[in-house]
Amino acid sequence: MRYQTITFDCEPLVREKGVRVVVLTMGNLKNRQASAEFEEYKTAACRKILASLSPEAIRDDSTLRGFRDLHTRFGFSNRSFPAASESLLEYLLKYQRLPQVNLLVDIYNLVSVETRLALGAHDLSTVSGNVHLGLTTGVENFWPLGAPEAKQARAGAYAYMDDDQDVLCFLEVKQVQKSRVTLETGECLFILQGNLETSSEMLRGATEYLLDLTKKFCGGDERILYPPDWQAAP
Repeated sequence: MRYQTITFDCEPLVREKGVRVVVLTMGNLKNRQASAEFEEYKTAACRKILASLSPEAIRDDSTLRGFRDLHTRFGFSNRSFPAASESLLEYLLKYQRLPQVNLLVDIYNLVSVETRLALGAHDLSTVSGNVHLGLTTGVENFWPLGAPEAKQARAGAYAYMDDDQDVLCFLEVKQVQKSRVTLETGECLFILQGNLETSSEMLRGATEYLLDLTKKFCGGDERILYPPDWQAAP
């Protein structure tokens, strides 16, 4: 199957500055709009998170602070570029629920708010060749999810890009139209990203949790692409 041949690599400088990441693929997925069983599970999980969630808790969380520090090291404002997990937690606090997109997206969004890691998924049928995490030069193709048109990617950011130099995710902040997950998605590239404040055990635990929930509600089988030696953990 196609997802078994894709590769992923990470530019050393990006890792040296504090990006910690696990990348995997899943095939044989069966996405759908929603699942009553998952909605019940998600509601209970969100209720538990909300019991201790506040603006102060978001501000002081060590993992979220790690993303802010990471952005600062790359010269990006956290006001303009909050990590995906922080944005989701603020949404949850404001609306007392998470956004509903489709089952695959809703699953990884829940894992993100529970773990504070930034998670994303990309439809592999739209990804050109292999995937690289490196620094943008400003010439890459970048069409943010939900934007009316493509825009120029700002240079000097870490971004996930395919062989066509299309940005798949800018920082861990903004995914793109090209690789968005739809109801027809059967193969996914999943990215779980942390920072210097997140341990290997946190990344491993979040990965296993994501796999457990995804397999329970959408089926699928996985292949870990990064780190190269999964036993060594990132």
